[in-house]
Amino acid sequence: MKLQRNKIKKYAILSLLATSCTLIVLWRISRSRTFQFFGEIYPHIQTDQKVVALTFDDGPTRLTDRVLPILKELDIKATFFVTGKALVENMPQGKKIVLAGHQVGNHSYSHQRMVLKTPAFIRAEIERTDSLIRRAGYRHEILFRPPNGKKLVALPYYLEQTHRKTIMWDVEPESYAEIANDSKKIVSHVLANVKPGSIILLHVMVAERKESVQAIRGIVRQLRQRGYSFKTVSELLELNAN
Repeated sequence: MKLQRNKIKKYAILSLLATSCTLIVLWRISRSRTFQFFGEIYPHIQTDQKVVALTFDDGPTRLTDRVLPILKELDIKATFFVTGKALVENMPQGKKIVLAGHQVGNHSYSHQRMVLKTPAFIRAEIERTDSLIRRAGYRHEILFRPPNGKKLVALPYYLEQTHRKTIMWDVEPESYAEIANDSKKIVSHVLANVKPGSIILLHVMVAERKESVQAIRGIVRQLRQRGYSFKTVSELLELNAN
């Protein structure tokens, strides 16, 4: 009897360990920038050319009006990954992004983490936002970026079935608290980590990211001094296909 209890206890421990290991693996996959179970995922593109993409997540908001003049002054086109909810609330700003010639991508409707969500929820989040992006006047391919970069099975499967690309990033200065609140440190971080084909992520549509807005000029000017040019994400992908 004692031997049987010991065996049951041993199996229970092994089962718990196996479950824990599985959960850790799935958690890591859900936040990976380079791997997903289905479809195409791009944290950057492979190229020897000195080209990068500047991308902005969230929005549009009324603060879009402080970003667009800077991009016009610098003569670059960026890629804006917008949420459907923000478009509903700020459609005039969304239309301004399109009219200025920038690329617009889908960042879901409600910006919820797209892990452990039903296929119906995922479909509604993406299709609803696509419709709003079209209403803003955007007519080109709509790329997708998962909120917070989170995805597991259902989201990549849906994206593959609908022939959509998952766009991640490989340079993210705001993820470090000691960097995010200083525009000079943001610029330095980008310069230290960028490489040909990099996709740079910033959040410039919210009031607390004033330092990120101030960093845009420094990022663009100093990278240009190093021989880099700026492309939209779709333009990077065209290079990747050649």
